[in-house]
Amino acid sequence: MSSKNVNSRSGLVRTGNRDFMKEINLSIILNLIRSRGPLSRTDIAHSSGLSQGAVSGLTGELLASDFIRELGGGQSKGGRSPVLLVINPHVGFVVGIKLTDQAIVAAITDMEATIVHRTSKRVDGLQDPQIAIEAIIQTIETSLAESAIPRSKVIGVGIGLAGMIDSQESICTYSPILGWRQVQLAQPIEQRLQLPVYIENDVNALTIAENWFGAGRGRSHFLVATIGRGIGMGVVSNGLLDRGATGGAGEFGHITLQPSGPRCGCGKAGCLEALAGDPAVVRMAYEAVEAGKQTSLRQAMQSTSQLTLEHVALAAEQGDQVAQEILSEAGRWLGLGLSYLVNLFNPGLIVLSGEGTRTGDARIEAASQMMKQHIFDGLDNDLELVIKPMDDESWARGAACVVLSELFKHPINRATRTGLLGVV
Repeated sequence: MSSKNVNSRSGLVRTGNRDFMKEINLSIILNLIRSRGPLSRTDIAHSSGLSQGAVSGLTGELLASDFIRELGGGQSKGGRSPVLLVINPHVGFVVGIKLTDQAIVAAITDMEATIVHRTSKRVDGLQDPQIAIEAIIQTIETSLAESAIPRSKVIGVGIGLAGMIDSQESICTYSPILGWRQVQLAQPIEQRLQLPVYIENDVNALTIAENWFGAGRGRSHFLVATIGRGIGMGVVSNGLLDRGATGGAGEFGHITLQPSGPRCGCGKAGCLEALAGDPAVVRMAYEAVEAGKQTSLRQAMQSTSQLTLEHVALAAEQGDQVAQEILSEAGRWLGLGLSYLVNLFNPGLIVLSGEGTRTGDARIEAASQMMKQHIFDGLDNDLELVIKPMDDESWARGAACVVLSELFKHPINRATRTGLLGVV
């Protein structure tokens, strides 16, 4: 917002206290309008503690930059109806990328995280960082061309992927799914596209989206747990995302529940992910068929030569007791893990999401019952559990919200990147 900023990844040096205070006040106004709008200038002055004159001047600058716009029709307390202010959703756009081991999903959103363009592309060889970087760049360039959104209106790019992410340095320190260690992902993409690029753990990205636009909006303490190929978690405490000391907070899937249990993809034995994740469900289905149990899964395997999560879910839906018990077993392990989270964090809300929530009632009901059995007395009194299945676009939208969260972050907490606030 100020032209007197000297920016770096490690921090922000500013000249001129007046400019800094102005930037803080602009941030306060923008976040009030974003979170509570539409608001009148009087509403903003009352909520912010700023004078009417200061609010009038600062909102005038925001209107001139097209960052906010006016709406009529506010409720009058006598006299003329007040003019209401809202964020202009089309002042800028954000590209969100969900990176998996097999595909790239891209979503372009406006300032309200509404998806205006989407694309998905299967790519071989994403375990090679160079192939992944080139594929991401091509996907972004194709998306911008197809959407006809000018590069000048793009605020930044957010990339979500599974693993431990150092978001300050924009490095993937470790991703078991991709086999990456210490991969510098953002810098080469920034250099090629001349756009700010942020990377984040994919579940953290979803958590940011829930905090801004979903079930977690207005909540100070909540968790997002995802179940699918892996199991992950995002933590919001006192209204802020908690990434931990080195970006590894939320590796919920790798708590050990059964030391002598099945081998996990991380190399250890008995992790929650190896007991409750989607691959665990498929493994138990094979074991049931090989053990000679009476189940329709045998016919499914004979006709397709392999079993999938969808086979188990369909069999359970059609009343197959073996399939139902498999899903219940996975659900019980998940519920036990969730109870640990409640006992540790005492959240008011848990959002359970991911592809694995689409497998029917047996898994979710077993998880809910097991969780309640093992929660410390009283911690579940006001606990809300929300089941929210996600598709690939939701993951990409979450990555876009990473950029939006940086844009609206308080100046003291923001290490501004060149071009990010160019719209103001």
